[in-house]
Amino acid sequence: MNLMVIGGGGREHAIIKKLRENPDVESIYALPGNGGMAKDAECVNIGAKDIPAIVEFAKTHPVDFAVVAPDNPLVLGCVDELQKLGIPCFGPEAKAAIIEGSKAFSKDLMKQYGIPTAKYETFTEMDKALQYLDTQSAPIVVKADGLALGKGVIIAETIDDAKQAVQDMMAGGKFGKSGECVVIEEFLTGPEVSVLAFTDGNVVKPMVSSMDHKRALDGDKGLNTGGMGTVAPNPYYTDEVAQRCMEEIFLPTIRAMNAENRTFRGCLYFGLMITPDGPKVIEYNCRFGDPETQVVLPLLESDLLTIMQATANGTLADVDVKFRDEHACCVVVASEGYPLKYDKGFPMTLPETGADTEIYIAGAKLDDAGTLLTNGGRVLGAVARAETLEGAIEKAYDLAAKVQFENAYYRKDIGQRALAAKA
Repeated sequence: MNLMVIGGGGREHAIIKKLRENPDVESIYALPGNGGMAKDAECVNIGAKDIPAIVEFAKTHPVDFAVVAPDNPLVLGCVDELQKLGIPCFGPEAKAAIIEGSKAFSKDLMKQYGIPTAKYETFTEMDKALQYLDTQSAPIVVKADGLALGKGVIIAETIDDAKQAVQDMMAGGKFGKSGECVVIEEFLTGPEVSVLAFTDGNVVKPMVSSMDHKRALDGDKGLNTGGMGTVAPNPYYTDEVAQRCMEEIFLPTIRAMNAENRTFRGCLYFGLMITPDGPKVIEYNCRFGDPETQVVLPLLESDLLTIMQATANGTLADVDVKFRDEHACCVVVASEGYPLKYDKGFPMTLPETGADTEIYIAGAKLDDAGTLLTNGGRVLGAVARAETLEGAIEKAYDLAAKVQFENAYYRKDIGQRALAAKA
């Protein structure tokens, strides 16, 4: 089989490496891919949002199955267009991807169908949003309605901060059109859990849970990033919590989308808060999370391509989705200064990996001489799995320490909250 994977980050590298385990896979095209995954796929210089160029490439190359991984092309209808060519895809159509593409839509969906989430109000007029904030107390959460590279959520510690966030989004154009509508919601407390789930629109098969570390600096300080590391499974996601999530959140969400004629097929990401009142939805994503994918897929024992095909053709009930009874840790090695200003273009030296370690490249390119250079804020993920969480963390940090490039930076406390929870 010849596959096409849309995207070019660490998540896509993890997906491609897992797909490579299927002996039927002959070639994988990565659009655009990156220099660090060139050994695992044929990288094609077509951007993930360039839907016409992606379609044209698919017309002129042998593509038996496509995986559309990032949020933007999903929301823009990449799956819809490829399906018109008769190419089966992993990922939701645009009408289902709206569950991430519009926070206002997803919040209204949860309210209408009784899915537990934070109380909220939606605003398209700045004056009304500011007046509403005068009636609220802090901390409070302000969200840009549309996609904003994971940075459109502001947790305001004061009402003045919340008002500033509203003004930045609605008047200042901080997130472009994504901030023209804002959602203001109550601040929930409790441990956060990420659960990715395979679904064919009827059956839901959750993957192993994970814990993300969004802040740039140790101790969960600094700016929010796309993610500085992850561990799996998440110790807060007990069997009891998992049962409640399936009954109160996962299946009701799939049924709600069906009722709205927006059947969701692919990977649905549930960002959860385990509050004193039980699990509640913080956010939905219409795709694999990054860097959650980098710890979830190494623990997957079942064949990924078979599962992906089953989500597309409605046979997920017949497919075994099994995970190792182990732990995994991903330490993101970034460029100093990320997520703000950072330099790139530095040569990289990478260590050898073994059966239980892996390096997933997120931001790198090859120069004309074939040297791998840094080319992003999050450069790579150093990943390890082990029988214990302690072992996985230790191995991942041993691997990260051997990565060499100028201005390399990584947090030193990935997994420590999870260890404390297990203690």
